[in-house]
Amino acid sequence: MERSNHDRKIHVVICSGTTCYLMGAAELFGIEKALEESLASRISIEGSPCMNLCKGGSYGKAPFVKVNDTLIATATVPKVIEEIRRQAAM
Repeated sequence: MERSNHDRKIHVVICSGTTCYLMGAAELFGIEKALEESLASRISIEGSPCMNLCKGGSYGKAPFVKVNDTLIATATVPKVIEEIRRQAAM
C-alpha cells in the first residue's frame, strides 16, 4: 500500500559542526516546538557532524540544514519551517 504525501516523514538534518553551531544551528534543534502539531509529528530531526559545506563558500553560509534533499544555507527557524511546509504540501 502506497503512503500518501501527508503520511510521509520529513527528514531534517541540522549541521552541528562548530561553525554552524556557533552561527545559530543550536536554536534550530527546537524547531518542532515552533510547528503546529500536525507538522511536528511528521518530522524527524537529526544532528550531523560537519557537512563540510561552509568550506569555500560555494554553498552559501552557515548554518546549513537539509530538509529531505533540499539544502538551506544561512538557515533560520522561519526558513526551515517554510521548507517543511512546502514539502508537506507536495
